[in-house]
Amino acid sequence: MSLTDKVYHNLLEDIMSNGVEKCDRTGTGTKSVYGRQIRFNMAEGFPMITTKKLHVKSIIHELIWFLKGDTNIKYLNDNGVTIWNEWADENGDLGPVYGKQWVDWEKVNPVLKSDGSYSFRTVHINQIQNAVDILKSHPDCRRILVTALNPGELPDMKLPPCHYGFQLWTREMTLEERQIHLCQVKGKSYPWFTQDLDHNALTELGCPERKISLMWNQRSVDTFLGLPFNIASYGLLLEMFAQQSNMVADELIGNLGDTHLYNNHYDYVEKQLTRDVNKHKAPKLKLNKAADIFSYKFEDFEIVDYTCEPNWKNVPIAI
Repeated sequence: MSLTDKVYHNLLEDIMSNGVEKCDRTGTGTKSVYGRQIRFNMAEGFPMITTKKLHVKSIIHELIWFLKGDTNIKYLNDNGVTIWNEWADENGDLGPVYGKQWVDWEKVNPVLKSDGSYSFRTVHINQIQNAVDILKSHPDCRRILVTALNPGELPDMKLPPCHYGFQLWTREMTLEERQIHLCQVKGKSYPWFTQDLDHNALTELGCPERKISLMWNQRSVDTFLGLPFNIASYGLLLEMFAQQSNMVADELIGNLGDTHLYNNHYDYVEKQLTRDVNKHKAPKLKLNKAADIFSYKFEDFEIVDYTCEPNWKNVPIAI
């Protein structure tokens, strides 16, 4: 069974049954619900739906692109990813979208000069690096946040951020949780020999002491095309933060605002809902550790045992 599919299908059914008809910016029309939350336990497998095939290459390359702070589609296109092409200008630029805000948020500080006038100095803030640093130094901090919603630069963005921010939260693992984790790493069945190991012994063996969860917030949710992509992308990011801070990925949570299906997706949704959520097991993620969170390459990611139903070709996208 894929529990990710179960959660996702329940949301599709919710919108189809309870959604209200709304007009939208694109003129397509939607059926919409508001204020939903979805949750995924990372211990139950990597959160990728199996009732239609996702384009894994696009998910991975887009996340790498975000973390590079890149806002031009050239890197994506060079790697066979075209998901941002419709919004780019003639030079391939998108304005200060996600990556720019994540790793190069600009803050202008006034500097008082000796003559009483002011000059201005631009400070560049890497929110992702700040998050990694706080996870390592103050893991119980309630301020481990990253936001892509910069009101001062919204007019310059070709598309304002849909998923506009996320928060990281960690907790200490129990002794049994740590013992079980070590068994899993060693490919053994619990209890194996780990019941003889206390916290200190587990720490000496390099066993993580904490679990980490990620919760993202999304103002606008294209539930059929975009949401499965968002779930997998934030699942990857959670695993990267976990690896870089020597923690174990725990829970992935999405807070969804305007959660909608476009009118021209209804037929596809009805067909997808006939597919069996129990047919395929959840895949697993194999992630090679990079020197830091910005150094991951496409080859470092492998989605293992991803079996799924086929996707549909030429599904219309609202622009």
